[in-house]
Amino acid sequence: MFARTDPKIRAAWCSVVVSLIALGMKYAAWRVTDSIALYSDAIETIINVVSAVAGLWALRVASLPPDHNHTYGHYKAEYLSAVAEGVLVVITAITIAHEAWIGFQHMRAPQDSLLGIALNGGAGALNLGWGLFLLRLGRARHSPALVASGHHVLSDVWTSVVLITGFVLIPLTGFLWLDPLLAALIAVNVLRTGWEMMRASIAGLMDEAPNSETLGDIRSIISQTATGAMEAHDIRARIVGAMTFIEFHLVVPGAMSVEEAHHICDRVEDGLRAGLGDALINIHVEPERKAKHTGVLVLP
Repeated sequence: MFARTDPKIRAAWCSVVVSLIALGMKYAAWRVTDSIALYSDAIETIINVVSAVAGLWALRVASLPPDHNHTYGHYKAEYLSAVAEGVLVVITAITIAHEAWIGFQHMRAPQDSLLGIALNGGAGALNLGWGLFLLRLGRARHSPALVASGHHVLSDVWTSVVLITGFVLIPLTGFLWLDPLLAALIAVNVLRTGWEMMRASIAGLMDEAPNSETLGDIRSIISQTATGAMEAHDIRARIVGAMTFIEFHLVVPGAMSVEEAHHICDRVEDGLRAGLGDALINIHVEPERKAKHTGVLVLP
């Protein structure tokens, strides 16, 4: 049954498991070292677990078919999850910054640094592999929730790199202030990640237009597949999760039959779905006197 589940939902389940394993390793690293920096890293990983559970919920909701209350589907649930995750990340950053401030006031040397480095480094290696996988799968499946989780997990990897570097330097230099400084750097990095996640997700909720490359692909596909029509204008598009919404006006000769125009629309829709994946397409057919001569010219 698990093998037949949507790949995005399988990845979300695995994210929960991976985040729990990483949390266990980072908690152990903090317990053996009593380091403020590693404590801050463990706090961040708790948010990773919460985010993984929220992402799983969002993907399950987004996969539901349209119903009478949500006739366009539930795709925006992924954006809601990503925004919520961004808010949690910002709260985490504030918490870590507070711990760093306390650490500056009461500096102490970490204990058993080598074991702490090994545990934290192992969690970082696990997160590196998983984060890269989530980004690749999220982009391939057009999943904002998986992409946000991937970025969040990879931000954790950079945290581990900074922590390990610092833990090597602390015994060599004797600078105890490096421990709370590392915690402060973690807070800044977490805050940056949270802001980027919220910005991208809010753009999706606000129906921001796709990038110029995607719009260019849409125009090119229409031009090549709408043979028999004259032009397409007023092209608009938005991407919501894995679904692309496209609408435009298609100008055809005034004497063309409804059936002929319908065949052209079917051909265009098939081409757009073949090039872009899942798409909900709305084409308004117009006679040639409605041509604006400013849109996409159809290739003969």
